[in-house]
Amino acid sequence: MTSWSRRPTRRAVLRAAGAALPFASMGVSGPAGHAPAVRAARPADIRVTDVTHAFEGHTYRAPYMFGGRSVDRVTILNVQVRVRTGDGREAYGFGSMTLGNAWSFPKVSQDEGLGAMMALADAFRATTAACDEQGHPVDLWRVLEPAYLREAAALGRARGMASPIPKLCTLVVASAFDAAIHDAYGKAFGLSSYATYSSRHMRHDLSRDLGPSFKGQYLDRFVSLAPRPVTPVFHSVGASDAIEPADLKVRLDDGLPNTLAEWIARDGLTHFKIKLNGGNEAQDFDRITRIDRVVREEMGKRRVDDWHYLLDFNEGCPNVGYLLALLRKVREATPDGFTRIKYVEQPTSRDLAGDRANVMHEASKLLPVVVDEGLVDVESLHLARSMGYTGVALKACKGQSQALLIAAAAQQAGMFLCVQDLTCPGASLIHSAGIAARVPGNAGIEANARQFVPAASAAWDPKFPGLFTIRGGVMRTGQLTGPGLGAVPPGPYLQG
Repeated sequence: MTSWSRRPTRRAVLRAAGAALPFASMGVSGPAGHAPAVRAARPADIRVTDVTHAFEGHTYRAPYMFGGRSVDRVTILNVQVRVRTGDGREAYGFGSMTLGNAWSFPKVSQDEGLGAMMALADAFRATTAACDEQGHPVDLWRVLEPAYLREAAALGRARGMASPIPKLCTLVVASAFDAAIHDAYGKAFGLSSYATYSSRHMRHDLSRDLGPSFKGQYLDRFVSLAPRPVTPVFHSVGASDAIEPADLKVRLDDGLPNTLAEWIARDGLTHFKIKLNGGNEAQDFDRITRIDRVVREEMGKRRVDDWHYLLDFNEGCPNVGYLLALLRKVREATPDGFTRIKYVEQPTSRDLAGDRANVMHEASKLLPVVVDEGLVDVESLHLARSMGYTGVALKACKGQSQALLIAAAAQQAGMFLCVQDLTCPGASLIHSAGIAARVPGNAGIEANARQFVPAASAAWDPKFPGLFTIRGGVMRTGQLTGPGLGAVPPGPYLQG
């Protein structure tokens, strides 16, 4: 059920002190702080005039297990903003994101984490509506992000939570508001949002956020205006998903596949994300090699010889030694299967600063090692690089502004790039796919909502053929040409 909440009156000007994104550039220290975005309006600037938000809930067709946690439902945050340009035009924008509490706030119960995130959304609506800064969406994000973080800290204290609300959790909630602002900005000018990342629309070059080495460069240097026609889809094999018929406890009779082989046949898959729990080398080894065997058999039937894997531990490896031993065992057992592993994702703790012993230099000699949960700003990217991580997972759930800034920093540093999911249906998948289709060198996109909660995308599917239903192992991303971020809701979301 969807219900919109509207702020009745405009609050006083929101003023932010300190850096919204306290980034350290790759080897070059970034600025210690930023002033509020801009004061004097120009035609290319926007100002937020109204914000509404709503929640919708869906139950998964089957539980999804990752990192030792099982998820069977989702709450989606939908946000609408209205903006006014410096020359008086008005436009609405829409943003959406799943409140992935089990992933972003794992230290508390799922009910407690979800409750905190929904309360954050209520607070962020008022904070966003109160923002009187005028500029590009990245300018607004620079002011809003520290305000969101302060709201999260205060809310955690007010609710007496045993664990502070993590920055990652805050970013997930904030991402729907940031996406809506980027979407509104593009729609105000009748452009794809990706056409607004040059000096024509942005007041500041990237040196403001990423340091002096980015002087004179804008985001358009690091993202493509035109989306790639198709993007490979990494099919997620959840830690409890059935690989073979013998693994099935209950067969779901809903017209969708039940086993990995059935998914391969239906969607023509060629890229596979293998979820592993870590902590039990024998179980992880068995799962990898069994999946490799089943995939190999299916590819033989289809006469396909090009396919790939990624291994995602969701921090499950107790230490880097565990990862190295497992990789070497897999390489010995299935040399060809090992060569098909494109990268490893977040093998050990997301707390990079507190886990400095688990450096990835040796593992990165075998495969790219990607930071995901530990990546919450470019400062953490710099730390990850110093610890031997060689790739980044870009995620719409961390914010459009931040995803693009991190993409720019990572590209300049020569890092491996991929786009990952948060079981994103509907507009949130469109948002994620837009990033995946425009970041050069991106290895592919994870898109698992079609597996676990397809009903949440049912209204969107007819408008975007080949985006929510996969054929030939690819998502048809060439259709994401705007305006805004490309998501015009099929339901009664836009008002005014």
